[in-house]
Amino acid sequence: MKHQNIMLDNKFGRKSRIPSDRIVNSKLLNDYLHRIFPSAEGIQPTAVVEGRLGPSIVVLDHTSGFEGLLLVDDDLLGVIGHSNFGSIRATTCVYKGKWIYEVLISSQGLMQIGWCTLNCRFNQEEGVGDTPDSYAYDGNRVRKWNVTTTNYGKSWAAGDIVSCLIDLDEGSISFCLNGVSLGTAFDNISRGSGMAYFPAISLSFKESVAFNFGSRPLRYPLTGYRPLQDKPATDLVKAHKLLGYLKNVINIGIDISEGKLVERDSSTWQLHGEPTVLITLAHIFNNFAPLMIHYLRLTIAILKHEKSRKYLLHNVLFDVLRSVVFFYIKSPLRVEEAGLQELIPTTWWPNRFNKEGKETKEVKEESAEERLRRRAYERGCQRLKKRIEVVEELQVQILKLLLNNKDHGGGGASRYIFLNKFRKFLQENASNRGNLTVLCPPEYMVCFLHRLISALRLYWDEYKLKNPSALSSEDAYVPPQLFYNGKVDYFDLQRLGGLLSHLKKTLKDDLASKASILIDPAEIQAVTMDDLDEDEESALSTAQRPAAALAIGGALARPSWLSSPTLGRANRFLSTAAVSLMTPRRSPGALEKVKVRTLNMEQRTEEDIEGSHGNEGLLLGKPSEEPEQQITENSLLEILDGIVMMYNLSVHQQLGKMVGVSDDVNEYAMALKDTEEKISRCPKRRIDICEELLKSQKVFSEKLNHLSRRLAWINVTIYSKEKMQDIYWLLRVCIRTIEHGDRVGSLFAFMPEFYLSVAMNTYSALKNYFSPVNSMEELPGYEETLTHLAAILAKHFADSRIVGTDIRDSLMQALASYVCYPHSLRAVERIPEDQRISMMRNLLAPYEQRPWAQTNWILVRLWRGCGFGYRYTRLPHLLKTKPEDANLPSLQKPCPSTLLQRHMADLLRSDREMAPSFLNSVLNQLNWAFSEFIGMIQEIQQAAERLERNFVDSRQLKVCATCFDLSVSLLRVLEMTVTLAPEIFLDWSRPSSELLLRRLAQLLNQVLNRVTAERNLFDRVVNLRLPGLESVDHYPILVAVTGILVRLLGWCHLAERATAVLLADPCFQLRSIQYLLGHTEPVALGVASSSTDKKHFSLQSYTDYISQEELAKVEQMLGHLSEESKQAAASTLPTSEEDLCPICYAHPISAVFKPCSHKSCKACINQHLMNNKDCFFCKATITGVDDYIKPATS
Repeated sequence: MKHQNIMLDNKFGRKSRIPSDRIVNSKLLNDYLHRIFPSAEGIQPTAVVEGRLGPSIVVLDHTSGFEGLLLVDDDLLGVIGHSNFGSIRATTCVYKGKWIYEVLISSQGLMQIGWCTLNCRFNQEEGVGDTPDSYAYDGNRVRKWNVTTTNYGKSWAAGDIVSCLIDLDEGSISFCLNGVSLGTAFDNISRGSGMAYFPAISLSFKESVAFNFGSRPLRYPLTGYRPLQDKPATDLVKAHKLLGYLKNVINIGIDISEGKLVERDSSTWQLHGEPTVLITLAHIFNNFAPLMIHYLRLTIAILKHEKSRKYLLHNVLFDVLRSVVFFYIKSPLRVEEAGLQELIPTTWWPNRFNKEGKETKEVKEESAEERLRRRAYERGCQRLKKRIEVVEELQVQILKLLLNNKDHGGGGASRYIFLNKFRKFLQENASNRGNLTVLCPPEYMVCFLHRLISALRLYWDEYKLKNPSALSSEDAYVPPQLFYNGKVDYFDLQRLGGLLSHLKKTLKDDLASKASILIDPAEIQAVTMDDLDEDEESALSTAQRPAAALAIGGALARPSWLSSPTLGRANRFLSTAAVSLMTPRRSPGALEKVKVRTLNMEQRTEEDIEGSHGNEGLLLGKPSEEPEQQITENSLLEILDGIVMMYNLSVHQQLGKMVGVSDDVNEYAMALKDTEEKISRCPKRRIDICEELLKSQKVFSEKLNHLSRRLAWINVTIYSKEKMQDIYWLLRVCIRTIEHGDRVGSLFAFMPEFYLSVAMNTYSALKNYFSPVNSMEELPGYEETLTHLAAILAKHFADSRIVGTDIRDSLMQALASYVCYPHSLRAVERIPEDQRISMMRNLLAPYEQRPWAQTNWILVRLWRGCGFGYRYTRLPHLLKTKPEDANLPSLQKPCPSTLLQRHMADLLRSDREMAPSFLNSVLNQLNWAFSEFIGMIQEIQQAAERLERNFVDSRQLKVCATCFDLSVSLLRVLEMTVTLAPEIFLDWSRPSSELLLRRLAQLLNQVLNRVTAERNLFDRVVNLRLPGLESVDHYPILVAVTGILVRLLGWCHLAERATAVLLADPCFQLRSIQYLLGHTEPVALGVASSSTDKKHFSLQSYTDYISQEELAKVEQMLGHLSEESKQAAASTLPTSEEDLCPICYAHPISAVFKPCSHKSCKACINQHLMNNKDCFFCKATITGVDDYIKPATS
């Protein structure tokens, strides 16, 4: 006791000494501190500050001081625009003195920041600065606003801090950007009675900012200017004294043997780790935060202490700081500020495109100067990479500490605390009902994903070393039982088979038989009701949120994420951490009690996850199809599942955003090259032109220097080889997971949709985002992976277990893209034969009652390169491909698949029911698409001929062009069918062959008549050359029709049958066939037309696209039809009108319906019966059709 009193005297002062007859314990210390620090009730309220009106704690006025729809942060300091031009002001105003507040720009879009009075009225068009008594700075347009606008200041970027200053003594307003004054913006502002100014902002949709009125230290304080909110002086005094006491106590120990105080080595207390060290060190974060690597090392030092690590995981990292902050490497907003000029002094950029924008295949000889520049640039990139790798390694070390599962002292291991918090973090970002202001920015997610993959694979392979029978991380996958045993919460995410409650009801018998999992009917009902209650409580808590935030004086209930790409935003969270450590946590309120299932998830123990004594933990319900081999620790499986979910949430979207920098470099490089060529050709006497060209050259060079350094940063941090390998590993994980899930039959429906989405998106990212910096072909097992992914797409695009429309469309689009590129098409050809045949069978299903456009597109791509005149990449009348469009699937060079064509031919020949239903649906869709197209161009032509000025709706033009493209595609599928299996149309022993041939001839004649008529509707619309109708031209549709006709009439031994049907059609006109070769008058073959002012269409003009052999076949076909039409005309007998079919008025009556006895020609009734069994006239059900024999006339 003597020693304890000595310590108290020494550290807290003798006059406060505690009597020696009392035991020094926490209660005594608490009483002592209450004497030292008076209670809050005893503190006198601060005096009203002169010149300021309003609450002492300044926040945004979310109750009455706003206009438009805005999303306000929990702390009422951050705001996101959610309407056209929303405005909001603060709760406090000033009328005298000098005042300052700061705004962190989280997005660099349209915003006006400044001051306004209470009388200012804003709307969706007018905001701060658009009324007489409001003043604003707009860094997006680099202007200042006060009713009128003039140039002012500099352009801002995301991450910048704008200081807004008002001097009401002098009557002036000025602004600073990152602490640099932009000068006085306004002077002689209105002052006097009733004139008090509020901080205010107007911002457009999805723009976001965060305010600092003084609740945190200003980043750029200015002498003479006072923050709107005073610093919490009393709390700061308390904290300062307490930290001083604690620091003294920590450094002093008692030597029991000698009975005296001794100084402890200051280096040892960090290692042994006193719990109070957390409080002592919390405020240090802010000082280290700007030097990122130092605060990471400080974080590692703290996390190495077990109790500190668990305390932070339980209370700070995911609840206040959001641990993702520690794994973010900020992208440089400005090259100069990032120091990239010193790190990469020499810039270089590749010249991948020639003057026309085509990618050059041949490697040009590098000049010595260019080689030196490239090598210097690459050395600079390597220096940058080494520096960034140091930071990344520290970040991985942090995660390794958080994923430690051996520290069981004082509760569960760190990994299981992390796992439960991580799942809650995913839930907040995945839930559709979540608050948008708490979502983690995607740029943070990208960094977090890569670090988590590195740490996970280290632990996974470490476990493999200790357990040789387990799988290595190279073979990792998520077993299917995680998706249906309920051990892992997937929130409200969609499953492949629909809603979870629906699957539990419909597949409960399969769960019982295959996985030994019994579903209690009462549990299904309870889950459903729980979901409903959850919705109600979530809505209630959302409505109460702002009020709750005000009630605690603006403190953070939980930190929120504005979409900030900066460490400045992270500093704010670090500051908050220090405050939260020094204040007791609130008792759980409405916000914490909302989601009962979430609380259960956070309370899971190690045994619940890993299992023990026969309990399988997360792997409960293993199906018989799963191998007995152990995969890895269950906790690592759940982390892997979370990584896949993270990629789907926002990582893929962010990877796609950064590709634009590479495209910009290519565009500026082409522009610079073009400018330099113009300079070399410019005559010396034209000095004025030379000067302008030199100015352009300077601008392009400066921009390229900036972009090339930025590109170096992006290639190192986002598109490096190591990052590519992470994404590739994730792709292979998803492929194996889907393959294992597919083996469990109907239970595959429980798999979340995002596994298929991530498999498709990771492949897309590897192919489109990481090239040409890193080639996908160099990845290990690349060909095998492509084949496995092809098998997944081929099998599941028509899988009945998958019910979601969006995911089915995505699978179809992915397969359509897959068959456009030679390397991925070959992968489709490598999958097992039974899977290839099954895929083609699904593609040949009837087009009705399903999305058929993508299916048709796939069949067209398999044929492109084999059709008549169908070897083009872009249509002949269009310009060359632009560089940015070169990788589009539709602009790839033809790469037909003869193997898949052979499968299609075999299926059509062998399945006598499939071929008629498929071709009937194709003909129906062609009839619809072409009819819609003709109707639309009639409306367009009528609009164009009106005298008054008018505009055609661009959407109408787009739909019109789409209908035309569909018509061409459907014609190409018909050409493909006629070529591969002509007997379907010409072998009349088949029941539907004659009907299909007659329908085909009818449609071909209609298309030819519409397109080939001189100066008709189609001709006039094509000549208008309207933007949006670029693809509408004679060539694509006429060569498709010609291809069908040549195949039918050319070499087939049954050509006479096809010829007879074609000529018998009433719409046939020989003139349409002659038009193909430029013959305008059927009576004068080879004679030039009298209208020499117009160039006529002719296939002979397209020698680059149509071979001589193909032209010879067209001429042969024309000669054949000319001769046959003459003979047919001579032998045709006239038919009376009464004997003509009352449906088509083209053919004689030849059939009578039973039982109603109505009559028509056979072609009309057969076509009608393929789609409808009711009589065309009386709607009675037709039971049979007999031949009609005209009775003999008397």
